[in-house]
Amino acid sequence: MKILVTGAAGFIGMHTAQRLLERGDEVVGVDNLNDYYEVSLKEARLARLAAYPNFRFVRLDIADSQGMQELFAAEGFQRVVHLAAQAGVRYSLANPHAYAQSNLVGFVNVLEGCRHAQVEHLVYASSSSVYGGNRKMPFSEHDAVDHPVSLYAATKKSNELMAHTYSHLFGLPTTGLRFFTVYGPWGRPDMALFLFTRAILEGRPIDVFNHGKMQRDFTYIDDIVEGVVRVLDQPARASESFDGLAPDPACSNVPYRLFNIGNDQPVDLLAFIEALEGALGQVANKRFLPLQDGDVPATWADTALLGQAVGFAPKTSVQDGVGQFVRWYRDYYR
Repeated sequence: MKILVTGAAGFIGMHTAQRLLERGDEVVGVDNLNDYYEVSLKEARLARLAAYPNFRFVRLDIADSQGMQELFAAEGFQRVVHLAAQAGVRYSLANPHAYAQSNLVGFVNVLEGCRHAQVEHLVYASSSSVYGGNRKMPFSEHDAVDHPVSLYAATKKSNELMAHTYSHLFGLPTTGLRFFTVYGPWGRPDMALFLFTRAILEGRPIDVFNHGKMQRDFTYIDDIVEGVVRVLDQPARASESFDGLAPDPACSNVPYRLFNIGNDQPVDLLAFIEALEGALGQVANKRFLPLQDGDVPATWADTALLGQAVGFAPKTSVQDGVGQFVRWYRDYYR
C-alpha cells in the first residue's frame, strides 16, 4: 500500500514508518522538523528511514493548508497514519497557540486531505491524557472523557470529535489510538525516561513529581507500533450494536473507533526509576516535588477492546524496555 505517515521524524513516527517499510509498503513521510527538541535527533531518525528505497520524505508543516492539499492531490494515498502533533502536557501551559495550529488546524487539513482523496482508513494518535479528571481505573474507551486537565488533552479530545464528524458526514473510516506513556529507543528528550537517564549520567538530581506517588502505564515502542499496524490493516466499520439512546463513546453507527494502547500494568514511578538505576548501574539523586499543573497521579489502560479487534495487547516489561532504551542511549550519545 501507499501510506502517508505524518510526524515521520518523530519517535513513534519513525518506528511506525520503519515497520511499514520493512513489510514492503510505500511510505511518504511528512514532518516540519521544528525545534521543540533537538533537530539533530529528528534528522538521525530520518536518516534511518532514508536507507529504504520505498521511503520518501517531504518537509511540510501539517498546518499549511495549501501544502497539505497539494500533497494529497498528488500522491493518491491509500491509508494515512497521522502521528504529527505538538506534544507535551506542560509545554501547552506556556505555548497554547502551537497546539491550536498543529493539533487542531493541522488535523483539519489531514481530515480534508483524506476526504477528498477518498483514503481507505485514517489512523490517528490520540492520548491517555484525554481521561483527565477520571479516577475510575482502568481507563476504558467506554467512559466519558469530558474533563481534560491540560490544553494538550483538550486538543486530543477535539481530534476524536472531529474524526467522528468526518466519519459521519463523508463515510471516512477513522480510528483513534489513545497511547499510554510510550518509551524506548529513539525516544523524546522531553519524556521522563530520557530526562532521568541524562541527569543520572551527568550526576544531576532528577525531579520526581507528586513526591513519587505516581503510577504510569508505561508502554514500549515496539508494542505501540504493533498495535498501530494491526489497526491500520482493519479499517473502521460502523458498529451494529450502537444505540443512540445510550451511546457508547467507544464506537458509533458510522465507521469510527477508539482504542487504548497501553501495557495494562501500571508501574509505580519509583519502581520505574529503580529499573533505570539497575540498567545504568547508578543510583539517582532524587528531588521530590509536588504534582505539576496539567498532570495526573495515575494512568492505567483497559486494552480489552484492542485485544478483541486485532488479537494483540502490549506485553513488554519495564525491565526489558528500559534496558533497551539505556543500550540505545549509550550507543547514540557515546
